[in-house]
Amino acid sequence: MLDNSIVHNMIVDMKKLYSTTAHATGDGRNGHVSSDDGVIDLDVRMPKELGGTGDATNPEQLFAAGYSACFHSALRLVAKEAGVDVTDSAVSATVHLGATEEGGFGIGVELDVSLPNATAEQAQQVVEQAHQVCPYSNATRNNIDVNLSVV
Repeated sequence: MLDNSIVHNMIVDMKKLYSTTAHATGDGRNGHVSSDDGVIDLDVRMPKELGGTGDATNPEQLFAAGYSACFHSALRLVAKEAGVDVTDSAVSATVHLGATEEGGFGIGVELDVSLPNATAEQAQQVVEQAHQVCPYSNATRNNIDVNLSVV
């Protein structure tokens, strides 16, 4: 059972900068997701690889989009502080869904970072720093495998 006092204390101890709420309805992976502000209003479908129709987005795609955008923002922040040129930079997140030995499911992430105007050493340094700053990286640390690569 979830100890709500622990979760509540973690949230209370954090200085909130932004909050948002999203909702899932329907049949889980074959349903609908929306945000309170209406910006997200999408059908979700099981991917073809898992026996679905694949004719709409899915939770893994949404997670990949969120992680890549969040990581790119963290990357730009630390690169600016380090004086590293982020012109034409990009981040791609590949999310893998798989079965665990315990009979459940898990995810893993590959983050591919492009910093064409940085040296290899600069790029590696800011990618590692961004991984310490990014909220998605902090939320997933020690929970899922996240592989970082500079391309």
